[in-house]
Amino acid sequence: MKQPFNSAKTKPIVLPFTKKDIRELKSGDNVLLSGTVLTARDASHKRMADTLTKGGRLPMDLNGQVIYYMGPSPAQPGKIIGSAGPTTSSRMDKYTGPLLDQGLICMIGKGKRSQSIQAKMLKKKAIYLAVVGGAGAFISRTIKTARVIAYADLGAEAIFQLEIENFPAVVINDIYGADLYEQGKAAYRTI
Repeated sequence: MKQPFNSAKTKPIVLPFTKKDIRELKSGDNVLLSGTVLTARDASHKRMADTLTKGGRLPMDLNGQVIYYMGPSPAQPGKIIGSAGPTTSSRMDKYTGPLLDQGLICMIGKGKRSQSIQAKMLKKKAIYLAVVGGAGAFISRTIKTARVIAYADLGAEAIFQLEIENFPAVVINDIYGADLYEQGKAAYRTI
């Protein structure tokens, strides 16, 4: 697959992330991810948080995992998945802390994260990446396989496991506390 953008800062990453990968990524870096990611949206996040609050075990190990905030649209005949664009990440903030405690290392979505989640990510050495909203049809072409692994009763909000290849994203929050959205606002103020 042709790379979707060309930049000296574009870094191909084969998942799972290594500690070295995480250390080397900086806010503003473009990445092309290949490997396995999980998907989860509001309903599955609530269910995971409720399970952990009650002392239960999650249906998958989150240690070192990546969660993409996405609920796919139905696949057309002969397609692996339908449109696969990101959903607004801040809606997951109230559930994210316990998942970071379970070892979640990376989240992908769109929009800014709360200060409390940014602080928790900094403490846990986790990162946040963003993808362009409205690019769901394009993003779906980077998905090679998709299967439900938990909470099938939630339909599109079930947890899927995706195999991706050259999935484009931008590092928003790195492990050093940088925030690309804040950097962009600061740069704009100097114009």
